[in-house]
Amino acid sequence: MKLSASLVVLLALISLPAARAADLARVRLDTSLGSIVVEVDLKRAPISAGEFLRYVDAGLYDGGAFYRVVRASDDKSAARIDIVQGGLTALERALPPVPHESTARTGIHHNDGTISLARRELGTATGAKFFICVGKQPALDFGGKRNPDGQGFAAFGHVVHGMEVVRKIYRQKLDQNSGSGPSKGQLLADPVAIKSASRL
Repeated sequence: MKLSASLVVLLALISLPAARAADLARVRLDTSLGSIVVEVDLKRAPISAGEFLRYVDAGLYDGGAFYRVVRASDDKSAARIDIVQGGLTALERALPPVPHESTARTGIHHNDGTISLARRELGTATGAKFFICVGKQPALDFGGKRNPDGQGFAAFGHVVHGMEVVRKIYRQKLDQNSGSGPSKGQLLADPVAIKSASRL
């Protein structure tokens, strides 16, 4: 049976939301200060978004925390940033690292509310450590100066609800004597617990 042109268009429109839904996934992080909902982009950043979801689905973030805050006002780096960092508190539970997906490849830039994988050298990022940007942070993009290799960090989604909670975490008191190296003085005096992380 031959379908009319209008029926073909209608069927395509009906299937479009399902296709878009497959490209995106939402996760709720329930913290001791409130809930944060992030939307991750599996189409543009399949490796990094998939890595984050692997930790969510395995329940690895449950009992984790937001434990680090970097504020440009007291950041000693040449490329100052504003972020909150969280993830596992027991790093021995971390899964193997994944290849780096730069912002040049994905087109997902570090804007206010962007979620991204933390790393040191290329190829060391895992879902064990992630961060959320507070304000626009171009120093974290490909070509930015936050990391000496210029490859930036792997952004894979953004906060859709709960930026007020992210900003509340950002304002928490730091332990000036904590941490070492890049994290010196940037750890929270009282980490903000991640009670659970689940897909919506």
